Amino acid sequence: MPPSFDLRGVLVPLTTPFSSEGSFSPGHLSRNLAAYNKLALVGYVVTGSTGESVMLSREEIDQVWAAARDASAPGKVLIAGTGVDSTAETISRCRRAAELGYGAALVKTPYYYKSQMTPAVLEAHYLRVADASPIPILIYSVPVFTGVTVEADLAARLSRHPNIAGMKDSSGSPERAGEIARLAPPEFQLVVGSAQNFAASLAAGARGGILALACVLPELCVELHQAHARGDFARVAEFHQAIADPARLIVARYGPAGVKYAMDKRGYYGGPPRPALQPITGPAASEIDAILAKLSLAPASR
Repeated sequence: MPPSFDLRGVLVPLTTPFSSEGSFSPGHLSRNLAAYNKLALVGYVVTGSTGESVMLSREEIDQVWAAARDASAPGKVLIAGTGVDSTAETISRCRRAAELGYGAALVKTPYYYKSQMTPAVLEAHYLRVADASPIPILIYSVPVFTGVTVEADLAARLSRHPNIAGMKDSSGSPERAGEIARLAPPEFQLVVGSAQNFAASLAAGARGGILALACVLPELCVELHQAHARGDFARVAEFHQAIADPARLIVARYGPAGVKYAMDKRGYYGGPPRPALQPITGPAASEIDAILAKLSLAPASR
C-alpha cells in the first residue's frame, strides 16, 4: 500500500527545547510549532539529528513525540526519528511511534561498529525493520555524523520494499541524490538534508528537503522549493544565494547549538543545547548575528 503522505516540499527537523535547568520544555516546543504551523511546510521530523536525539533518554523521546503530535497542525506529516544501532530497539521505537500516531519513521544507519556496516549488513537491518514496522520507514543516510553512507545501489534495492517509502540523503551530494532518484521507482520519496545543496538536489530529482536551516529560515526554504516547482529558476537562484551562507555557517559549522542560537535571534525558542554540546557565545555568536542581519527578515510570527 502506498504511504498516505507526500514529502514534496520542506519539512522542519524540530529542535528539542530544553529549559535553563536542562529538562525538556514541552511549552517551548508547542510555541515553536504554533509559528511553524502557519507556514506552507509539509510537516515535521521529531527527534532527528537536529533534535539532539542521541542526547535523549527513551522516556524523553516519548515525551517529545507526544508533545509534537499534540501541537502539530492537522494535515502536517509527522515523522519520528527511530533509528539506533540495535535492529530490535529500532523496531520497538517504530512501533511506539505508530502508537502515538506518527505517519512514518526516519531510520538512520547503525554506525557504532562502522567497520562491520557493509551494504549486506545495512540491507538486512533495513529489511527487518521494514518488515516489522507498522508505519512506513525512510532510510536516513547522514555520514557527517555516522561515517556510514547508503550508496545509490543499496538505496535502489531497498526502495523495492513496500514499507520503505523513501530516503533522507544527508550526504550533501546532489550527484548521489540524482543517482538514487534515477535508480529507484518513481514513487520512492527521496528528500535531502543539505540546504546548501537543496536547489541542485531538486534539479537532480529530489522531491523535497528535511532541512535544519528550516528551523531558522523556514520561509526562505519553502520559497526556494515553490520557485523550483513552478519552474522559476531565476528565483531559485536568488533563494539559493540567500540561504547558502547561513546554511554553511549556522548548520554545517555550528550544528544544533548554532541552529538554536539563530532560532532565538529569529523569535523562535532555541534555548541551550544539551551537554556535551555548548551554547554559542563570543565570536561565533557575532558571526551568526551578522549573517542573519544581512537577510533583513521580520521576526517569526507567533
